[in-house]
Amino acid sequence: MENVRLFFKLLSIASLLFMVAGLFKPYLLLWWEDVQNRRKVIKVYGSLALLSYLIFLLMHFLE
Repeated sequence: MENVRLFFKLLSIASLLFMVAGLFKPYLLLWWEDVQNRRKVIKVYGSLALLSYLIFLLMHFLE
């Protein structure tokens, strides 16, 4: 259980760092999209960071 919590914590940190990097150069992180802009970077990586952090907090409180 501890490994799963660590995974979601590291996933949220990594996606937050990717979101910050994507604000400077969005074409590096959204290479599969036709249009790469900062709004899509925030939408994809920000929602992933928020979702994984909420799962991490939920697992912490359910333990």
